[in-house]
Amino acid sequence: MSKTMSKTMSGPILKVDKVGKTFVQGVHQVEALADISFSVMAGECFAVVGESGSGKSTLANLILGIYPPTTGTISYAGEPLPAKRQLVHRRAIQLVQQNPLSALNPKRTIGASLRLALDVHGIGAPSERRDIVGGLLEEVGLPAEFASRAPAALSGGQRQRVSIARALACQSALLVLDEPTSALDVLVQARVLKLLEKLRRKHNLTYIFITHDLCVVRNIADRVAVFEKGRLIELAATETLFTRPQTPYTRALISAVPVVSEEEERLRQRLGEPQNAIG
Repeated sequence: MSKTMSKTMSGPILKVDKVGKTFVQGVHQVEALADISFSVMAGECFAVVGESGSGKSTLANLILGIYPPTTGTISYAGEPLPAKRQLVHRRAIQLVQQNPLSALNPKRTIGASLRLALDVHGIGAPSERRDIVGGLLEEVGLPAEFASRAPAALSGGQRQRVSIARALACQSALLVLDEPTSALDVLVQARVLKLLEKLRRKHNLTYIFITHDLCVVRNIADRVAVFEKGRLIELAATETLFTRPQTPYTRALISAVPVVSEEEERLRQRLGEPQNAIG
């Protein structure tokens, strides 16, 4: 594998093949994921949806290498990822967390947090890194002078932009976005989603977008994987999933999405699911 794991490729960038994860709690075993298989294409926004406890976060942790799968393999750029990830793997696949305040060291300035990623991965000459940090901030819509601020001095939306900038600093091909907008108000959420879409197209990034919010999914995802109780029960293009869902669980999830048009109200009536089908 190359030092930077080049992101200029066609075809699947990530392949999950018959992956399962079982946790041992005392004398009990808890099966969090079972027999999960799918591929994510380079440049795609691939959404993973489901209720709490459906296995979404477990899947994200396996892809990031936080812990290994019990069964099956996960491959990146055509090569199986090892159970113990090396620095090159951590650079290639980055996480954008739900709560950026907990992800940023409160004792470091914004600039220091971004600079750390550059230092760890040896990106740019040391004399250039201050300018790189300024450029990263400007790319996510923040002034370069924000580098001197502490995380607590920023709003929630600004901190999430910093988290996105930190992932960009690593020149990663694949971002795992774990509920990246759920802690933001609606207007800020829309701005962050617009930024993510702009960056994806500019840098040919691939997103695995973990969320429970189907309103967000409909506006950003190319394909959607629906998880229920640790199993992948449906996988389809976004428009297909919303107009022709195949399972009762998916229909119930869609029925719980707030109606914003007469067309969506007619679709809900055709699906025949009550609005409160999912508690």
